[in-house]
Formats: sequence, structure tokens, C-alpha cells
Amino acid sequence: SGDFSDLREIKKQLLSVAERSRERGLQHSGKWASELAFALDPLPLSELPPPPALTEEDARDLDAYTLAKSYFDLKEYDRAAYFLRGCKSQKAYFLYMYSRYLSGEKKKDDETVDSLGPLEKGQVKNEALRELRVELSKKHKARELDGFGLYLYGVVLRKLDLVKEAIDVFVEAAHVLPLHWGAWLELCNLITDKEMLKFLSLPDTWMKEFFLAHIYTELQLIEEALQKYQSLIDAGFSKSTYIISQIAVAYHNIRDIDKALSIFNELRKQDPYRIENMDTFSNLLYVRSMKPELSYLAHNLCEIDKYRVETCCVIGNYYSLRSQHEKAALYFQRALKLNPRYLGAWTLMGHEYMEMKNTSAAIQAYRHAIEVNKRDYRAWYGLGQTYEILKMPFYCLYYYRRAHQLRPNDSRMLVALGECYEKLNQLVEAKKCYWRAYAVGDVEKMALVKLAKLHEQLNESEQAAQCYIKYIQDIYSCGELVEHVEVSTAFRYLAQYYFKCKLWDEASACAQKCCAFNDTREEGKALLRQILQLRNQGETSSTDIAAPFFLPASLSANNTPTRRVSPLNLSSVTP
Repeated sequence: SGDFSDLREIKKQLLSVAERSRERGLQHSGKWASELAFALDPLPLSELPPPPALTEEDARDLDAYTLAKSYFDLKEYDRAAYFLRGCKSQKAYFLYMYSRYLSGEKKKDDETVDSLGPLEKGQVKNEALRELRVELSKKHKARELDGFGLYLYGVVLRKLDLVKEAIDVFVEAAHVLPLHWGAWLELCNLITDKEMLKFLSLPDTWMKEFFLAHIYTELQLIEEALQKYQSLIDAGFSKSTYIISQIAVAYHNIRDIDKALSIFNELRKQDPYRIENMDTFSNLLYVRSMKPELSYLAHNLCEIDKYRVETCCVIGNYYSLRSQHEKAALYFQRALKLNPRYLGAWTLMGHEYMEMKNTSAAIQAYRHAIEVNKRDYRAWYGLGQTYEILKMPFYCLYYYRRAHQLRPNDSRMLVALGECYEKLNQLVEAKKCYWRAYAVGDVEKMALVKLAKLHEQLNESEQAAQCYIKYIQDIYSCGELVEHVEVSTAFRYLAQYYFKCKLWDEASACAQKCCAFNDTREEGKALLRQILQLRNQGETSSTDIAAPFFLPASLSANNTPTRRVSPLNLSSVTP
């Protein structure tokens, strides 16, 4: 059941399923089970699981199986399948079918690498799939497939794009053999949203917890995922490198970069030769522009294994950070030659082509990323950007919307959507997007400026001034002074606005601020001269004019959404 009270029993199950997976050539599921088992306390000799019992059929097929397995391990799949013809036992039959499947996959990959650049993938088919499907479906109808057999049948169906049938078969496989991680993982790749997840009848086993945590991470339901992983750690899996890496990936997905970086560094201490997930780590280093660390990581992985997909992506990121985009694209292409279904590389390659202004290649790369995984918001966002460059706002809108559906709380998607609506002259929609982007926590601090400019266009000067004020408070409160181009724009607008309202003190304070920036210096000086003249002529500061409701009052801390400095006391923050 779904409880973790008996960790010894779980450890036994993991050890035995790891062994059974290895006997069938399922390396990754075996590795996953072994890694989890390693995180639990060792068992005494008396409690170790016994080797699987052999049946009559197993004994009859033993010689053929032993020979074929040695060929299989040497990747001679056709040869392995030849010696397994006619075997009846479950284990030998699985290896026979799996050898034929892998032989087809290998031929397909060799074909792709030889004939085509990585942008033509997906045209070559695995020839063996149809025959395998026919034979496996006969066995399936006769109820002769065990958990591993069902898993293979599901994979064949997925490769033939029969998604609905594949999901049913994987669910059945999870019921028959809940300990086989491969089947769960395949399910993760086929479920596209929370609704689909609700309708699956999954077996109630402790493995389901790992599955749910994984799928929540994939579906960007990060809060739920982190809760699940925390409860797994509390249950006794605190040493599991798998869980640690998943938590790091989850923090990466919600852009909590510092947290993710520290967890990845911890992970590398525990498992220094690990290569998987290191491309995600390199994305974080890239976003933070940490050149020395990224360079170190790239060299380190190169020493461990130069021809791994992840290594190629890390090196690609390293060259991209150094603005050597041709070289970067080359490494992402190499990654795709190694594994055409590798999602990250397609998206990153799209970004490189964008940098090189090659929009058509970028579009193709992003489309491939989406073919591999519909949930990759970066690819949808990238497509939006390419069509923006091509000045096709309606296309843009579609792709940004898809990206926004996948990441409803990401301000970058919202700002992009707002810009789109603005181009299509749907200003009300644009305003909503910018306001929402500000509300969810604006990463790039641009939403308010864009909103203010919209209000300016619509002659809504009060709202415009209010947005600029909030924007200035935002910039000054986060301590990054004057890195933003728009600060001067904001001060210039506010100076003119206060000037119109005849609030001389505020106007001259803002005008003085304008003098600190190159692009607004002259206007600031001119305004100060005008204010001086008017004051000398005895124009008093306006009190009777219906000064807009928000003026000094709304600048006090209580009206603004968060604790902020009042920007009108500007003497303290001279740049």
C-alpha cells in the first residue's frame, strides 16, 4: 500500500525489481531502483531477497537466454533475437521482443545520423514496430503478457502515436508490476494536464507517491511536487540523490535560482560523477552569467564523458554565454545526433538560431521541441518571439497564450502577451496583462512602465503617473539603482505631470532627478528654469486645484502593495 512504515520490505522489493530489470536489459529502471535502494539502510544477510524462482520453461530456455543476453549486452540485437526464436518463458520472450524493438530503433537512429542534419528528424520510422504491435496485441488479448511485456507493448503503441491505447496499457502494466519505474515514467510523458491525471485509476502503492511527485514537477505544479518530495524525505529517503536532483529541478522550474543552485552544488558533492540533470544546472549558471563556474562544469563533464547529451548541452551553454553562437549551435546539434528525442537541446538550439537571426531554423527547432513535449513552455515562448521578429502578431498571440497557459504565474509570458495585444490595438486586454504581470511579481520590472505608457497614450494621466510612481518605488526599493533605462522616462513624465498640476516642489524634485540622466538632462534643466520663473512671478504652489487623489497620500507606505520608500523624498537616493 501507499505507506512507508516498513522500509526494510521496500528495500527488498527495490533490490529484487532492480535484479529483474537487469535480467531483461532494462538498464534505466534497474539503475533507478538501485539508486533508491542505496539510499536505505543495508539489510542483514538473512533478510536479503532470494533470487527469482525458475519455472520449467525458464530451465528449458536457460541456455538460449544466457547466450542471447550476452549478445544483447554487446548491443548485437539481431543476433540476440535470432537465438531467442521460439522461446516460451516470460523472461526469454521479453528479451526476444525487446531485442527486435531495439534493433529497429538502432537502425532508425543510424539512418538519421547518416542522412540528415538534426532538423530533419522524425522522418525515419522504426520498421519493426508494426510487426511487434501485431504479435504483442495477440498476446495481450490472450492475457499472456507480464508487467514487463505490457510495458514493452505500451512503448510500441506510443512510438506508433496510439496515445490513448498506450496510456491504458501503461496503467495496466503499473497494476501488474507496480515496482517497475519505466512504466510510470512513460505515463508521465503521456499525461498532458491535471484533468487527465484525475481519471487514471492507479494502483495504491508507495511507488505512486514517486510517480505523483514526478508528474507534478512536469506539469509545473511545483508546490505540490515539493510537498510530496518532502514527505518522501521524511519517510526515510533523505539520502536519495534522485529525490535531491528532482527537488533542484523543481526549484529551477519556479525560477528560485539561488535555492536550485545550492541544491545542485550539494548534489555534486554527494555524487561528483553524475551527469544527468547537469544540463539543468548549467542553465541556472547561464542565467546567472557565472562564467567561471560554467566553464569548470563543462571541463569537468568533458573529462567524465564527452559524448553524453547533457555534456554537449553544458558546453553549448558555455559557448552561448561567451556569445559564440555558431559553436553553441554546433554542440546542441551534436547532442541531438546522440539523442533526437532530447528536449532541452531542441529548445536551446532554437535560442541560438534566434541569436544568429536565423528565424526559419529557430522556428523548426522550437517545433521539434514541442513535438517531443507539448508542455515545454520555453519552446512555445520561443515561437512567439520568432513570429514577433517576423511581425506576425496574430501567430505571436497564439504561441504566447500557450506559453502563458503552461506558466500562468510567469510575468515574462504576461508582458509578452500584453505587447502582442498592444500591437493588435487591443489596449484593454494589454492593460490587463501588464497589471497581472505586476501582480504576480514582475521579474524584469517592465510591466509598470509599459502600463504607464499605455495610460499615457489613452490620456489617462493620473493612472500613468501612479504607475510611474510605483515603478520608481519598486526600482529604488530593490536597491538596483539606475540600471533601468526607464527610470529617467518615469522621472521626466512625473516632472511634467506635477508641473501641469502646479505642484512646484514635487515637480522640481523630479526635474532635478532628470538632470542625473544623460537623455533627460536638458529637459530637466529647462523645467527647473521654468519653475523658477513661475515662482518668481509669484505663482503659488497649487492647493486649491483638485490635485489628483493619490498624491502625497498614496506615496505613504500603506497604500502601495508592499513596504516602499516614498520617492518624493529623493534627496536620500541621489544616484
